[in-house]
Amino acid sequence: MKKLSILVIALALVLVAAGCGKKNDESGASAGNDSGADVVIKVGTDASYAPMESMDKDKIVGFDVDFLDAVMKEAGLSYKLENAGWDPLFIELDKGDKSAYQAGISAVSITDERKQSYDFSIPYFESTNMILVKEDSPIQNALDLKDKKVAVQGATTAEELMKGIMGDANTNLKRFDSNTLALMELQNNGVDAVVADSAVVQEYVKNNPDKKFKAITDKTNFVPEYYGIIFPKGSDLKAKLDPAIEKVRASDEYKEMYKKWIGVEPDTSDLVNQK
Repeated sequence: MKKLSILVIALALVLVAAGCGKKNDESGASAGNDSGADVVIKVGTDASYAPMESMDKDKIVGFDVDFLDAVMKEAGLSYKLENAGWDPLFIELDKGDKSAYQAGISAVSITDERKQSYDFSIPYFESTNMILVKEDSPIQNALDLKDKKVAVQGATTAEELMKGIMGDANTNLKRFDSNTLALMELQNNGVDAVVADSAVVQEYVKNNPDKKFKAITDKTNFVPEYYGIIFPKGSDLKAKLDPAIEKVRASDEYKEMYKKWIGVEPDTSDLVNQK
């Protein structure tokens, strides 16, 4: 997911004061702190990115949710997952104290820019951006989008990629607050294409067979990116979770949850070599 910006501080203060979203049930084993009480790690997400994370009534579900649960069990840690929203997640991580989120999992792409401000786990998911167009579209690859109207979710790697192809000031690059709104714009013939993460595009095509859309892969212009669990700088959780992530991502359990949520067998040949 890939977003690169954070809300202005004034809005941040309002959001933090108001509290954040729904809470998922705690899961995993307990670990003691110096006082002997159980340590519960607070983890934030933005549950609006199916199939990675979304709300099912009052419960957070998705690939990231199942993966986090498996990793925390493997590491022997208790946790509580909360639906914070995207920008509040980063604001809480920036606090760097025990009252805030100690980790985040929300299809967060590992980028050099983000690594300047945060620590990341080893990668747990390989993704790439895809192009969604109508079945009769002549578009075949990303370069064909240069003179077209294209919708993206703002502040994502999709936006950055399309800015590189179309130009930052190009008014045909339409930025939306969510992929849902971008997809609606394509449905309503407001744009020629949507660019978004492969999991999002494939999930949409699968769930909307009557819409007559097709997904286009362009590995030449859209290089793979990797998701990681994100931590405040200097967090000791990375050292605790990396071994568990390495074990889970190489397991049959990983393949099962991938097939459950993504719908296909995973190719982890590159992923398992990522450190």
